[in-house]
Amino acid sequence: MQNLHASLLELIRRTSAEIPDDVQKAILDSLEREKKGTIAESALKIIERNIDLAKQKSQPICQDTGSIIFYVDCPVGFDQITFEETARGAVREATKKGFLRQNSVDSLTGLNDGTNVGPGSPTVHFHQHRSAELNVRLILKGGGCENVGAQYSLPNEKLKADRDLKGCRKVILDAVLQAQGKGCGPGILGVCIGGDRATGYEFSKQQFLRMLEDRNPNLELDQLEQDILQTANELGIGPMGFGGKTTLLGVKICAANRLPASFFVSVSYMCWAYRRQGVSLKPDGVIARWLY
Repeated sequence: MQNLHASLLELIRRTSAEIPDDVQKAILDSLEREKKGTIAESALKIIERNIDLAKQKSQPICQDTGSIIFYVDCPVGFDQITFEETARGAVREATKKGFLRQNSVDSLTGLNDGTNVGPGSPTVHFHQHRSAELNVRLILKGGGCENVGAQYSLPNEKLKADRDLKGCRKVILDAVLQAQGKGCGPGILGVCIGGDRATGYEFSKQQFLRMLEDRNPNLELDQLEQDILQTANELGIGPMGFGGKTTLLGVKICAANRLPASFFVSVSYMCWAYRRQGVSLKPDGVIARWLY
């Protein structure tokens, strides 16, 4: 497992310090759209500088290490126990080396043991497939953006949102309005329509594994994604809530089956520090290629 440990350590380092190319392109494109001399332009320039410095120095791009979430697509019969043990060891070493800041505390005592390892940290989601390929994706999701996530139950009388896509649109945009620049915008939305309270949030976060420039294969959801992205960027909230044309960098939506009695819309929010990376591993645990 020495190779696997080294590969996961490098995955953590790179995820923490380097923004994926698709995200950096979206930030640079938004910088071009903002008016010169505005606070919005200044905020995006600071973000751009932050990205460059973190990559050059191989240091965490944000002071908040974030929730450490692994998504593992693995062959049938894969040793999940050993992988999870190795992942926990890699997180410990990454924290010791400074790739991750000491950012996970005991919820009952508030104590921080300096390892980022404990109940629920890291979190590992396994998905078995009949392919021999082993893919590991990692998301580091900060607490500030986690705080502005929201879950709605339709119908919602206050927002006059019914159990249809128009109602979904209303509550998703309400989540953007309620954030009002909190959560370190410009942000990215991951949304799940349906599911129960737990799976709705789980599926909404899985949307962050998608590329920013991809298009939803479901035509109705694709139209909803593009509509919400455009509308949100016309609200004038802007980067960090300072005003401007860039409130969101992307919107990704999925749908899950639900019970007739329930209609949840779960909205997860990702900050501009969109730390998402992945690797395809060889059978011996060595990195074969990067996924983003």
